[in-house]
Amino acid sequence: MARLLSTSFSVDMSSSCKLPCHQSYQGSKLFSSSCKLQTSKFPLEKLVLKGNRPERVCMVRATTLPMSQEAKTQPGSGSHQASGGSSKRKRVMVIGGDGYCGWATALHLSNKTYEVAIVDSLVRRLFDHQLGLDSLTPISSIHSRIRRWKSETGKTIQLYIGDICDFEFLAETFESFKPDAVVHFGEQRSAPYSMIDRSRAVFTQNNNVIGTLNVLFAIKEFREDCHLVKLGTMGEYGTPNIDIEEGYITITHNGRTDTLPYPKQASSFYHLSKVHDSNNIAFTCKAWGMRATDLNQGVVYGVRTDETEMHEELCNRLDYDGVFGTALNRFCVQAAVGHPLTVYGKGGQTRGYLDIRDTIQCVELAIANPAQRGEFRVFNQFTEQFSVNELASLVTKAGDKLGLNVETKSVPNPRVEAEEHYYNAKHTKLIELGLKPHLLSDSLLDSLLNFAIQFKDRVDVKQIMPSVSWKKIGAKPKTVAA
Repeated sequence: MARLLSTSFSVDMSSSCKLPCHQSYQGSKLFSSSCKLQTSKFPLEKLVLKGNRPERVCMVRATTLPMSQEAKTQPGSGSHQASGGSSKRKRVMVIGGDGYCGWATALHLSNKTYEVAIVDSLVRRLFDHQLGLDSLTPISSIHSRIRRWKSETGKTIQLYIGDICDFEFLAETFESFKPDAVVHFGEQRSAPYSMIDRSRAVFTQNNNVIGTLNVLFAIKEFREDCHLVKLGTMGEYGTPNIDIEEGYITITHNGRTDTLPYPKQASSFYHLSKVHDSNNIAFTCKAWGMRATDLNQGVVYGVRTDETEMHEELCNRLDYDGVFGTALNRFCVQAAVGHPLTVYGKGGQTRGYLDIRDTIQCVELAIANPAQRGEFRVFNQFTEQFSVNELASLVTKAGDKLGLNVETKSVPNPRVEAEEHYYNAKHTKLIELGLKPHLLSDSLLDSLLNFAIQFKDRVDVKQIMPSVSWKKIGAKPKTVAA
C-alpha cells in the first residue's frame, strides 16, 4: 500500500541540501518524525543557482491516499467498462499537475469522476524563486490546494512529488497508481527560459526529452495499454509559407506521393525539445505499439475555470512577466497597471490562441477518445488566430470601456522570428470530437482585465519588459538583479 502523506514519506537530498525550494512546502504538514533521508540522484540538483555557483536542491517524494474509502461512483465521463462488465473509474495521471495548464486539468478531470493523480517536482515554483518572479494571483501550496479540493468536493486527488527524470521514482509511481491514461504537462514550457543561458538550455532539453523518454519506458514496462496524451506546441511548426496541417502532410515528389510528418521549424531550445519529444513518441508508437495523442497547443490565455472558481485556495497561477507570461495575459496586466502594451517588433507575428477552459476540454476529449494501439495522433489545439497587433488592439478597446488609458509601444524584438508572415493552421480534429470553443469575446476580455485590476498591487513592473535575448545567450550562468 502506498504511503499516506500525513504520516509517511521520503525525502531525497544531498547531505548538504538547504532546501532552497522551501517556499513550495510552506503551510503543509509534510515533515514528520518518520521521514527518511537519502542521497539525491535528481538532475534538478544542478539547476538552482546562487550567484554563479550551483546549489543542490532536494526533492520530496510523497503519495497521498484517501483517508476513508470513497463511495461507489456512478458511470460517467470518467468511467469505463471492466472485463466483468462492471464500470470502474478511469485512472488518469497528470504529470505537471501543479502548473498553469496541469492544475486546471487535474481539477476538471477529478470533477468529471476520473480518478486523478498529480505527479510534479514543484520545480515551476522554484523557477520563480530563482528569477525573482511571482504569479499575479496568490497560489497556495500543492498540499493546501489538494486538501481544499477534498473539502469542497469530497473528491481525492493523489499526489506524487518527484522528478520524472528519476526513472526509479517514476516506476514506483506507475506501479502504485496504475494509470489508464497519462496527461503529460511536466516539462519546462518557456521559450525565453530556455534562452537565458547555456545551463537553462541544457536543463530544458534534458528535463523535457529525458523526462518524456522515461514516461514512454514506464508505459512500456508497467502499463502497455495506457494512452499517452502529450502536450506539444504549435511552435514546432514555425511559420511556413504554406498551410499548417495537423501533424502530417501529403506530398507528391518526382511523381510519387506519400504522407509524411509535417516539417518542423522550431525557434528556441524549448521548441526544439518538443520536436524531439514528438519524434521519440512517434517512434515508440511504431516500434512498441504504444497509443499516443500529441496536442500541439497554441498560446493559452485566461485563468478562471469552473473548478478553480470554487475557492480562493484553488486559484490558478497567472504569469505576466517576460519569461513565462503569454501575450494576452501579459497585455491585460500591462493595461491594468498603466504600462504600455509591449509589442515585439512590427507586431505581425500570428499564432493560434485558446482559452484555458478549452485546454481542459481538449484533454478530456482526447482521453475519452483514445488513440489506437500503434497510433500516433496529432491534434492542433487552438481555436482562433491573432497577430500581436490584433491582440493589442482588442485589449486597447476593452480597456477604453473600463476607463483605462491603454497605449501600445513597439519594443525591439528579443526573439529571432519573422515579424510579418503567412499563417494558416488547420484545427478541425478536436472540433470533430466535440470541442465547443470559448472564443475571445468582449465579455471575456472585460473579465480578464477586471481580474488583472483586482490583483494589480501584486504586479512588479520591473518584470514586464523582456530581458532575454535570443542572440545574446551565452555559456556563462545569468543571474537576475534584485
